[in-house]
Amino acid sequence: MPARPILLLGNPLLWTPAAPADPTSREIKEICDDLGATLAEFREKKGFGRAIAAPQIGKLVRVVFLGVGEPRPLLNPRIVWQSAEQMELWDDCFSFPDLMVRVRRAAWVRVAYQDERGAERELDAKNQLAELLQHEIDHLDGILAIDRAVSGPAAGRSFAMRSEVLRRS
Repeated sequence: MPARPILLLGNPLLWTPAAPADPTSREIKEICDDLGATLAEFREKKGFGRAIAAPQIGKLVRVVFLGVGEPRPLLNPRIVWQSAEQMELWDDCFSFPDLMVRVRRAAWVRVAYQDERGAERELDAKNQLAELLQHEIDHLDGILAIDRAVSGPAAGRSFAMRSEVLRRS
């Protein structure tokens, strides 16, 4: 389970939708292990990171490794409900670690997924966890946070360097 290189902004694979994951596949087990190792290494080097999606390591399958709470892979996750209530926040991404993007997301979501044995599960999330799940599922659909930047007259203010956002927080 080696850590894998993370694809960076500009790599066309990041905009490619992922295929369904077969929970019984040995390849999926290896991808889950690699995602866990990659997340751990990124956290060690950069000091942040809560989850990673398989497309970020060049694997176009619907797998997210969630590193908050009880670390676990989510296979074939999909949002089955989201609140009308929205929140606006600075989003970051392993694929552009020094850039922050202002996005608008649902404040609450329910995500259905399969665990490593293929059992159907659901996860209710609010606020930061809801935003994180939406971000990672977007990766599986070939959508990046920069594609969701808030628009309008201040749209140019939707991007900032991580150091500047942290300095002003």
